Amino acid sequence: MVELFETVEGEGTQAGYPTTFVRVFNCNLRCTWCDTPYSYAPAKPEFFATIAEIVAEVKRYGHPRICLTGGEPLIHGEKSLMLIEALAQLEEVADIHIETNGAIHLAPFHAWREANPERGQKVRFVLDYKLPASGEQEKMIEENFTFLRDTDEVKFVIADDTDFDMAVEVVRQRMKRGVPLFSPVWESMPPARLVERMLAERLTQVKLNLQLHKVIWDPNARGV
Repeated sequence: MVELFETVEGEGTQAGYPTTFVRVFNCNLRCTWCDTPYSYAPAKPEFFATIAEIVAEVKRYGHPRICLTGGEPLIHGEKSLMLIEALAQLEEVADIHIETNGAIHLAPFHAWREANPERGQKVRFVLDYKLPASGEQEKMIEENFTFLRDTDEVKFVIADDTDFDMAVEVVRQRMKRGVPLFSPVWESMPPARLVERMLAERLTQVKLNLQLHKVIWDPNARGV
């Protein structure tokens, strides 16, 4: 584990709502713009916890929304699925959004969601599709688009115009379901420039995705 804390969700369709964050350790990618390098090697896990201990802490906070993140929260396979199932069993939990990086196959997690409709309807994927500037685009699993529902989200972190053009292509040609989110790398794609391009392309169903937590707190602050 890396950290477990309460804050307001900073991104996506649930931005602004009080949320419990569960950040697990390790990641299979090394994106150039990653803002959580403390969540994978050579860094070390901050602590170890059983599923029961994680669930108990989530219950203590009592929020209906949970963000399962990392690193890559699905990298642990069956253990990741066991954690999702345990969290979904909590009656007070209504939404578990899983921030996954696009390089983990969603098939087994989708199968569980389909086989467990009552608990599965609480679980949503926030698929972070990597674009050229990330350095990891070739690792994207395109089949993952077939496992998305209308309530899922696809996040595109956009560092430059090449990234923008690729994101538009993916949205128009490969996305059939889910909410597309365009998130700027502020140092190289100012938000105003991203909005200008979104409007010029008439992307009426794409949501601008700004990271509220980096506005409210220091961009490098942890546990917020």
